[in-house]
Amino acid sequence: MSIVIYQLAHSPFCIPITQALTCLGREFETREVPNWDRSEIIRLTDGEYYQVPLLVDGERLVYESRADSQDIARYLDTVYAGGRLFPDQFEGPQQCVIEFLENELETRGFKLADIHYVPAIEDLVARTMTVRHKERRFGRGCLDQWRAQASAIRYEVDALLARFETTLRRQAFLFGEVPIYADFLLFGVIGNFTYHGWNSLNAEQHGLVEWQERLKSWRF
Repeated sequence: MSIVIYQLAHSPFCIPITQALTCLGREFETREVPNWDRSEIIRLTDGEYYQVPLLVDGERLVYESRADSQDIARYLDTVYAGGRLFPDQFEGPQQCVIEFLENELETRGFKLADIHYVPAIEDLVARTMTVRHKERRFGRGCLDQWRAQASAIRYEVDALLARFETTLRRQAFLFGEVPIYADFLLFGVIGNFTYHGWNSLNAEQHGLVEWQERLKSWRF
């Protein structure tokens, strides 16, 4: 049975899924979806979904039912991880961390990525359509605003990361000696704004840097 992930490689929500599959030792393929053309996903899901990631596991399609769901991650947890991504004893605290990562950290971090990602799109039509998508959601001139505010946004990101830095200087992963889904989500959020060296963790964030390396090499 083959696993295929339809993704944007720099997406903070795709990176956690591919890294979790890697740590679970599962072989998978990735197919890059243009940000400006989601037609393949729309066709596969009969118009029910247009975002990424989309997981195809044999004949089964798995995608998010809500903006704040973890349907794909929970599918991997049930089918391949044996409950290790969402252990019962951490269900409440982990959900709090997930919501914080998605609602506070990711909503700032992706702006630091997009100010590099969008200008790097070589095709004029593709770049313009991506700008249109961003501006329809965040307002006209949003990319210019984020570029002008980049230092202030990075200050906010570092302030939010500080609590994770403190934790990861004291223990291997967010909830102890074994990673759970919150680790993979944090990995994705950081992986998004540091993708292709667009930004980087600073010298004071060595706890996060060492944690990244542990998670990259972790195998369940």
